[in-house]
Amino acid sequence: MPVSTPRRSPILSLGAALAMALASPAFASLPPAVNGEPLPSLAPMLAKVTPAVVNISTKTRVRARDPYFDDPLFRQLFGNQGVPRERVEQSLGSGVVIDAAKGYVLTNNHVVGGADDITVTLQDGRDFKGKLIGSDPDTDVALLQITADKLQALPIADSSQLRVGDFVVAVGDPFGLGQTATSGMVSALGRSGLGKGFQNFIQTDASINPGNSGGALVNLRGELVGINSMIFTPSGGNVGIGFAIPTDLATGVMKQLLAYGKVRRGNLGVEVQDLTPRIAAALGVKDTTGAVVTQVNAGSPADGAGLQSGDVLTAINGKPVRSSQDVRNAEGLLPLGAKVTLSVKREGASRDIEATITAPRLGTLDGGKVDRRLSGVTLSDLTAEQKAGGLFGVALTGVKPGSAADRAGLKDGDIVVGIGQRKIVSVKGLPVGVPIPGQLMLTLVRDNAIYYAVL
Repeated sequence: MPVSTPRRSPILSLGAALAMALASPAFASLPPAVNGEPLPSLAPMLAKVTPAVVNISTKTRVRARDPYFDDPLFRQLFGNQGVPRERVEQSLGSGVVIDAAKGYVLTNNHVVGGADDITVTLQDGRDFKGKLIGSDPDTDVALLQITADKLQALPIADSSQLRVGDFVVAVGDPFGLGQTATSGMVSALGRSGLGKGFQNFIQTDASINPGNSGGALVNLRGELVGINSMIFTPSGGNVGIGFAIPTDLATGVMKQLLAYGKVRRGNLGVEVQDLTPRIAAALGVKDTTGAVVTQVNAGSPADGAGLQSGDVLTAINGKPVRSSQDVRNAEGLLPLGAKVTLSVKREGASRDIEATITAPRLGTLDGGKVDRRLSGVTLSDLTAEQKAGGLFGVALTGVKPGSAADRAGLKDGDIVVGIGQRKIVSVKGLPVGVPIPGQLMLTLVRDNAIYYAVL
């Protein structure tokens, strides 16, 4: 029996027609109007968006070693014919023009990181050499600059206003096929725990495939809400679970890359671990969601704010803390100088504590403090992420060319875990004012291997 259809409001009619149009295999052949009313279409919005989405191709030169070259007999017979050669690796990705006047292009670090040559191709076919302004592996954000006229940039939306269920469109260059747009909705917000680095992803079911990385995730107004970054897939192709870096995070990283060429991160000065049921019971906490403070570093922001060992962090700036990773994420994503509200439970009572994110404390080793053989070398406390990976020690930077440290083979990025026979876990634990007679032996960690350096 036919059933009469009640008259819908224009908004409901638009949503229903859009869903039907996107799902129908005959979408391309639909008439431009039904019952005298035009069909909804994303075409006008995409006409404004697609010129701002670019293709990025990179070339990276990698030294390729002949496996036979390690054989002494082979070297004796063939001389230097087996000397390592170079091979060129190529990759494709996408990017988004976010400043037409200055030619700034946002993309992913994994699209351009380590590349020797970067080519940016616009929708109109023009190619330009891309200059890397800076990149941040921890958030997978990179900023390029091209010198070109007649660029079109995307307006940037406040990604904090996104809601689960909002419609979004992903634009990029999957598989190198050419510019492609796919539609979907916001499936979840604040996703993390998907690997290394600091994460606060937008999850979407808009199709994201290899080559989409660095492309645009836009709302139905054509405003940029995210930078497409990765997919979760058991097969290598899209399964409706894609992730994008929200614009609030991406633009915050971009500002630091423009100002400093890198991201300067701070910390709270706390060590935390997941709150287990046994620990919760011992602390008299009923809820097992949160992170328990195991150590508060003296003189740190957390120390100044009154945080104590045994406190249970339940929220940071109103965002729930479910695990210790959430605390490390918050530290890594908040800029230096940011005010932060820590919600804690202590002895069964809840309270809010105010703190300020500050830079990790630095310590300079010079002849007047420890040993003149390390004069001018700068050591800093490890990041929260490094500590979470099980590392201890202090990071080394500022090795002066020609210095004793340089001659001993020390490099920026080395992690010093021991001086002499003394284990080093932080800048505070450095043997200040203690001269070390004879040879100075350092125990180092570099590229997940242990080395010794003697000065």
